[in-house]
Amino acid sequence: MRTAGVLLHPTSLPGCYGIGDLGDELIAFLDWAASAGFKLWQVLPLNPPGFGNSPYGCLSSFAGNPMLVSPQRLLQENLLAADTVANVPHFSDDRVEFDRVLEWKTRVLHESWKHFNAHATSDQRSALAAFIENERAWLDDFTLFMTIKEHSKGHPWSRWSKRFARRDAKAITRARNEWRDGIHYHAYVQWLFFSQWSAAREAAHARGIRIVGDVPIYVADDSADVWANPELFFLDDHGNPTVIAGVPPDSFSETGQRWGNPLYRWDVLRETNFRWWIARVRANLRFADVIRLDHFRGFAAYWEIPASEPTAIHGRWMPGPGIALFEAMREALGELPLIAEDLGFITEDVHELRRATGLPGMKILQFGFGGNDSSHLPHHYEPKTVAYTGTHDNDTARGWFDTASEAERERARLFLGDGNIAWLLTRAAYTSVADTAVVPVQDILGLGGEARMNLPGEEKNNWSWRLHPSALTREHAERLRRLAEVTGR
Repeated sequence: MRTAGVLLHPTSLPGCYGIGDLGDELIAFLDWAASAGFKLWQVLPLNPPGFGNSPYGCLSSFAGNPMLVSPQRLLQENLLAADTVANVPHFSDDRVEFDRVLEWKTRVLHESWKHFNAHATSDQRSALAAFIENERAWLDDFTLFMTIKEHSKGHPWSRWSKRFARRDAKAITRARNEWRDGIHYHAYVQWLFFSQWSAAREAAHARGIRIVGDVPIYVADDSADVWANPELFFLDDHGNPTVIAGVPPDSFSETGQRWGNPLYRWDVLRETNFRWWIARVRANLRFADVIRLDHFRGFAAYWEIPASEPTAIHGRWMPGPGIALFEAMREALGELPLIAEDLGFITEDVHELRRATGLPGMKILQFGFGGNDSSHLPHHYEPKTVAYTGTHDNDTARGWFDTASEAERERARLFLGDGNIAWLLTRAAYTSVADTAVVPVQDILGLGGEARMNLPGEEKNNWSWRLHPSALTREHAERLRRLAEVTGR
């Protein structure tokens, strides 16, 4: 089935609370997307970001991002007193001011917790209790992790006192008793998130839109995932990674990319039939109908860098879990609604693994004009492909074209013709044989590099772009719907 999708992370939605959330602006966006003929809405990871506010370096692979909780919905459900948000600070409409938003919204969520304790109905209390019981497999560790972290001045868990870092049984039991209210607060916030996200997902389905989520291959070292499961990672006695993830030097970087994530002990995971990974994918299927697996090539072979190395130059290729992981997931979960992010340095073993799994791969049109007859040009696509004008890691279409070499621009003109480059790339994705075409909102609006979501390697100003209210118009929707009709999407 040929479909078209739109890429927009919820934090980028407009609204008066400083960050996009799961309130009415999301419903308005879904209405617009449906009117534009989109059948897919792609988001970035919805977990709680850690260092750098990156959704690809989260405090948990199972929890939801509290900053997406809508104060508007809390008011509607009598889970917040109206005077709590009577004087909302002035936030930027253009960018998410993460530090300010985090401080303000955390206060709002704490006030909501107090309001719940004082005024919640029996049904609300029962719903929270049921959520805590049903999600105990991950929620117990996450809520304790967050509570200890707060009592440890926010430090990474490897810098906590040894009794907490090493999960001493007596210390953990004492923490659960002494800090019970803080633990329950974090459970409450997760209940809010999942309740609101479930409603948002139902709203998308009611409009004929499925959600495409995103699961990074690696997790952050300072996360509940690593703290609760240290045996699954290469760590020293203090909880620090001994080897870390990244990619080797290439044409984009002379020193490669040193990501810093701890690497999995795939041998240990294999002994448990990949139980933790299966639980992770199962949990993320609560976020989305389809999941994009980031850095798919790492499942075939991954670049291992000694943690002591300052760059990614001195690493080595190591074998990943291969087809065994996907066979275990398929046996446990059934047919896998996954997309393989097979970009970067791709060797034949990666192609073989993707074909063996039966997953669609990705193509990026912006990559198609760096040389002659690139594999990212539509005439090389196979139907089982997801074609993008660009992703969150690329510049916008206009930003890319404005900074491309003259040779690259000339090849693009020869292939696409003259005109609005964002529209030309969109049309090329739609008219390709790829079963799925996805366009970032920034390209629908024809925005320049100022609207870029992420510049890999930069630690500031990423992830903060926001959509202006009313930027997406009926004219945009009509043009896209007509293109979808003409191209069978």
